[in-house]
Parts: sequence; C-alpha cells; structure tokens
Amino acid sequence: MISAKLRNDFPVLQQNIYGKPLIYFDNAATALKPQSVIDAINHYYSTESSNVHRGIYYLSEKATAEFEASRTKVQQFINAQSAEEIVFVRGTTEAINLVASSYMRPILHKGDEIVLSVIEHHSNIVPWQLVCNETGAVLRIIPANDSGELQLNEYEKLLNEKTKFVAIGHVSNAIGTINPIKQMIEMAHKHGAPVLIDGAQSVPHLTVDVHDLNCDFYAFSGHKLYGPTGIGVLYGKSDLLDQMQPYHGGGEMISSVSFEKTTYKKPPHKFEAGTPSIAGAIGLGAAIDYVKSIGLQEISAYENQLLKYATEKILTVQGVRIVGNSRMKAAILSFVIDGIHPHDIGTILDREGIAIRAGHHCAMPAMQRFGVAATARASFAFYNTKDEVDVFIDALGKVLNLFS
Repeated sequence: MISAKLRNDFPVLQQNIYGKPLIYFDNAATALKPQSVIDAINHYYSTESSNVHRGIYYLSEKATAEFEASRTKVQQFINAQSAEEIVFVRGTTEAINLVASSYMRPILHKGDEIVLSVIEHHSNIVPWQLVCNETGAVLRIIPANDSGELQLNEYEKLLNEKTKFVAIGHVSNAIGTINPIKQMIEMAHKHGAPVLIDGAQSVPHLTVDVHDLNCDFYAFSGHKLYGPTGIGVLYGKSDLLDQMQPYHGGGEMISSVSFEKTTYKKPPHKFEAGTPSIAGAIGLGAAIDYVKSIGLQEISAYENQLLKYATEKILTVQGVRIVGNSRMKAAILSFVIDGIHPHDIGTILDREGIAIRAGHHCAMPAMQRFGVAATARASFAFYNTKDEVDVFIDALGKVLNLFS
C-alpha cells in the first residue's frame, strides 16, 4: 500500500486553493514534482551550472557525468539494450516528430500507409499527417468499440504490403484505455512494419520493458513521470537510429564541419544538437530514482484501487456517463454529466480546490468517436487518496445543485 506520508514529498500539495486543500486530479496532463527532483535541479544550477560535453574543467565534467548518468537511468528504467538507444528530446511530441521526419519521411512514397488508432493524442496524429501531405502516403485508422477498446480484428485487416509504419499509444490520455501493444507490435512485424509506441501515459504507471515489447521506437515525457517539463525520451533500436538523418543541425551533434561537408556523431548525440536541457535530464534521472524507490508495481496496484473506488462513487452521481470503460484501463476517469458542459464542471470544482481537466484533451477524433465535444477528466496518481475522491464526489453534487 502506498503510504500517505509520500504526500509530504510534494510541496505543491501543501497549499490551499480558494481556502480549500488542493486536490490535484490532473495528473494525465502533468504530474507533480517531489522535493527530490526540485532539489536535483536546484543542485545543478547552484553548484554545477555549466555546459555539458564540451568543457575540460571540473564543473562541466561534473555536469556531463550527471547528464549521462540520467541517460543510463532511463535505459535501465525501460530495459533498453544500451544507453546509446536513448535520445533526449523536449518531450513525447518532439520524439514522434523526430521519427516522422528523420525515419519515415525519406522512405515514404505515394500510396504507402501509416496505421494509427482513433484514440490517439494529437501529438501522434499531426506529425504523421504532415509527412503524408509531403509524400502522398495515407493514414489508416484502427477503430474502437463503445468501451474504448481497439478492435484488433479490424487492425489485422488494415495491415498489408502497403503498411510502412504503425504508431499507437500505450495508454489513451483521453479515456484511459491500455492497449495490448505487445500483441499489436507482433502483428505489425509480421507484415514488416516498424512500430512506435507513444508511452507518455504509460511510463508513470506501468512497468515498461522495450526489449520484451520488441517495439522499434518508444517515446515519453519527463513531466508526466514526476520530472521537469522540457525533457523527454525517444528510445530507438540502434540499427534504426543509425539509419536516420539528424533532425536538427548545430553544435555537439557533429564530428567535423567544413563548408564542403559535415559528418555527424553516432546516436544518440547525432540527434541532440545544441545545448540540451541539462537540468531537465538531471531532474528526470532524479524522478526515476524516486519512482523506483516506491516501485511501479506498488504504484499501479494502488492507482487501480483508487480508480475502482472513484468509478463506483461517480456512478452514484445523477446524470453521469463515463466515457471509456475498457477492461484494461489506467487511472483516468473521463466523464460527462447530462446538461452540464465539462468546462462548467471544471470551473465549479476549481472553486472547491479540485483541479481536473475539461475539454477534448488533444484527442478530438476520440471525442468524435464517442459522440461528445468534450469530457471532464479526473486522472489519479499515487499521492491521491480515497478521501480526496469523496470530496470530489461531494463537489459534483454541488455542481448538480447549481444546475438544478
């Protein structure tokens, strides 16, 4: 069981909003940061502030060692084969754009097909639309049933000799569905199609083993993993990273430069032009240390209990409909209330000190699939409690009263 004392590790939780204790239920958008992460970032800026890889003096060597140690922590956290398969980027969005631009754009032709699902985040839709617009390739979309589960029989029908790539989310940010990605990767590989997994919503809540999954690329963001914003990770199989051209050009990613020819470093540095988010990478390493000290299995078990409790409670609220009832689901509760706009729900709850998300959650095709313009979304983390859920449910009662 996750101990309530862990809440003390998060400074943001030690405050009142409009005179009410903060209840933070927007973890799918960004997770809160423990003091250890804040301290790691502060330590870098206070005692080691310098650039990495280039300096031969103490501060730079110290910062470089910390920066590269964080890369190794990421490698071990997701069980990549080597640290050279870990590319630091700004977040999941940049990771997907990197693959779309550097890996897929050069090899796509008119009529080639890229397979996505209907419940993807915009970050795993728009980059592929951009390369399709430039190359003449087309998107093929995996449908979902009324519970929000991808229809694997329809997915199988989409796979053929024209399929050049598959890009799917591990967990839906909008409705919480956990997709059977290992099976889906195997299905794609039978047709020779590489697979990218958007892991932004999975890495903070599930054990991820990229070697076991045998995915070709895996992308995630630091800020959803209790780390800082502006840092993320692209995992790529080493042979694929070797094939790819740089995404950005500049300092650090080069071996030599002349006006006639430039040669590039090997991955991952080939894709890390310019000064990176040094403090971000160090903070991400600290966040991984923190999560590992608790244990992802313990986190997942606790969050599943909290989701079950919240689901049972919210179904007692008049007029509530949950959007997304997958049998395999992360700690995301997306819902609508008859006759009340989600933005009104979110605004009223805010005055009760409760932070939820209201809108289309950067997943407009998913909203269209379920016949809604928007939902209210409560997303949970291990520092949330059943007592907070009870306050949340009582506050929804106040919402109903205001609109009755």
